[in-house]
Amino acid sequence: MKGSQKDMNDTTVRRRYLPIGYKLMLSYMLFVLLLVTVNGYISHRMYDASMRKQTALNLSSTLIQIRDNVAYKTDDIKRSSDTLYDNYMLAQILRADAERGDNYRRMRQEIIPRLEDAMKSVGIPFRLSVYFHNETISERYHISSSNDRKEHEFNIYHLKRIEDRRWYKMLPEEEYGQTMEWKQIEEDREESRISMVRRLIDSENPLDIKEIGIMRFSMSIAELFESVDAGKIGEGARLLVRDQYGQLLYSSGYNGAPHEWSSAVDMKTFVTLEEKMPGEGWTITAHVPMTIIEQEAKRIQTFIIAICVLCFILFTFTGVFISRYFSKRITKIVSVLNAFREGNLKKRMNYKGNDEFSQISNALNEMGEDVESLINKVYLTQLQKKEAELEMLQTQINPHFLYNTLSSISRLAKFGENEKLHGMVMSLAKFYRLTLNSGRSLIPVASEMEQAEAYVDIQKVKYGQRLEVTFDVDPDIWPYETLKLIIQPFIENVLKHAWCGDRIHVRIAVRLTEGDIVYQIIDDGLGMPKGRAEELLNSSDTNESGYGIRNIHQRIQLHYGSGYGVSIFSRLGVGTCVEVRIPARKRRRRELEAAG
Repeated sequence: MKGSQKDMNDTTVRRRYLPIGYKLMLSYMLFVLLLVTVNGYISHRMYDASMRKQTALNLSSTLIQIRDNVAYKTDDIKRSSDTLYDNYMLAQILRADAERGDNYRRMRQEIIPRLEDAMKSVGIPFRLSVYFHNETISERYHISSSNDRKEHEFNIYHLKRIEDRRWYKMLPEEEYGQTMEWKQIEEDREESRISMVRRLIDSENPLDIKEIGIMRFSMSIAELFESVDAGKIGEGARLLVRDQYGQLLYSSGYNGAPHEWSSAVDMKTFVTLEEKMPGEGWTITAHVPMTIIEQEAKRIQTFIIAICVLCFILFTFTGVFISRYFSKRITKIVSVLNAFREGNLKKRMNYKGNDEFSQISNALNEMGEDVESLINKVYLTQLQKKEAELEMLQTQINPHFLYNTLSSISRLAKFGENEKLHGMVMSLAKFYRLTLNSGRSLIPVASEMEQAEAYVDIQKVKYGQRLEVTFDVDPDIWPYETLKLIIQPFIENVLKHAWCGDRIHVRIAVRLTEGDIVYQIIDDGLGMPKGRAEELLNSSDTNESGYGIRNIHQRIQLHYGSGYGVSIFSRLGVGTCVEVRIPARKRRRRELEAAG
C-alpha cells in the first residue's frame, strides 16, 4: 500500500510540472521572436542615419582622391617653378648686363636651357611666360619645348609690360618659398585657363631678397580639373570648384547658368560635402542627391525584412530540433538519478560522442560503480589504519631490541662498568618513555629527536667508536609536531644492513622546507643496487625485508595524504639517503603549555 501510494504521488508530481522540452522551446521561441523583432526595428530606425554616415564617408574618400589628383598637378607646377625660383646661377645671369653678342649667347646657352629643363619636368601642357627686370635680355616669343608626352610653349618678356597690371600690383609681399597665387589673369578667362604666378628672386643677400622677375604658368582649366568628374560620385551628383574668393572655377554635372546653381541646391534633397586645398585656397564641393540614398535604404529595408522572416522560420525549426535533442537526454539523466536515489545503483546509460552529455553519462555510470566501491574503500582504509597502528605498537615494544639491550646491560654489570651501565639504563628508560608517549601518535618534533638520540646512545654503548652519528637540526622546526617513530626504524635499519667495513657514519638532518618538514637519514654504508629502493616501498611486495620501511611510508600517507611519505636514494658502494617528508603543522596550544 505504501509503495502504491508513493507511485501515485510521483505520478501526480510528474503531471503537474511542464516538461523541460516545452520550457526550452517556449523560452527559445520567445527569445528568437524578441531578437528578430528588436533587430528589425532597430535596423529600420537606425539605417537611414547609418547610411547617411556611410555615404558621407564614401563620398569624403572620393572627394579626397579627387582633391589629391588636382593637388598632384598643382604640385607638379610648383616643383617646376621651384627649379627657377631661387636658382643662384640663373639669378647671377639675370643680374648682369650684356652686349648684343653676349646676350645672344647667354640666351641660347644659359637662360633658354634652364627654362626648357623646368618645363620638361611637368606632365601636363602649359604656357610659361617669364618677365625679367633686366632689359638687356632680349624678349622671345613662342619658344616650343617638348618632353615624352606633352608639348609646351614659353615666352620671355620685359617686366615693364605688366608693371601697371592690377594682378601684378596685387601680388602679396614675398615670403620665402611660400608666395604664389593661382588666378585668372590676362586672357585666361576667355580661353578657360588659369595661371600660377610666382616671383623669381635674387637671394644673394638673405636679408634683402630682390625680385628679378615674374613667372606665370598658364594651363587649361579642363586639363587641370580633369579628375573633377561628378560621374565618380553617382548619378545626379554635382561638383564645384571655387577659388579663395568664392569665384567658380570649374563645375561638373550641372546644367544651366552659373547664377542658378546655388539656388538649385536644396539641403533637404542633397547631401553637401566639401574638401579644401590649403595650398591653393580652392574648395571642392559635392552635392549628392538624397534619392540615391533613399533607393538604397528601401532596398536594404526590404532585404532586412526578408532576412528577419527567414531567420524566424529557420530558428523555429532549429528550436524544435534542439529542444527535443536536449529534452530526451535530460529525461534519461533524470531517470538514472531517480534510480540511484531509490537505491538502484546498477542502472546505466550510454551516449555516443564527446559532448557534455556523453561526459555526464560516463560520470553517472562511473558514479554508480564508485558509490559501491567507496563504502568498501572507506572500510578498507580504516582497517588499514587500525592495522598500521597495531603494527606500530608492536614495533614500539621490539623484543629483539629489548633483549639485545638487556644483554648489553648485563655485560656492563658483569664487568663493573657502572657509569656506562647507568647511562644505558637511563637511555633505555628515556627511549621507551618517549616511544609509548601515553598512546599518542602525534608528538613534538623535539620528542622524536630525543627518542632517536636515546636510541643512538644505547647503540653507541654496543658499537663504541665504530659508530658515529651526527645530528643537523634546523631550530625552526621545534614548534611543530610529527608522527612518532619515523626516524629510529631507519637508524636501526642502517645498523642491521648498511655495514661496510668496521666503521659507519650516520648523519641525521632535519629541515623546514617550503611548508614541509624533511627528515634525512644519510649513511656511508654498503648502499643498495638499482631498483631495490622501489621494491622496499612497494606495498604489493610480500617480502618481509623492508616491512618496517613500508609500514612508516603507509602510516605517513594515511595521516597526511599521498603527497607525503618516504623516498630512498642509494648507490651501491657509496651509501644511502632516506628522505621522510611530512607537512609542517604546529602543535596545539594545550600541548605547548603542557610541554612548557
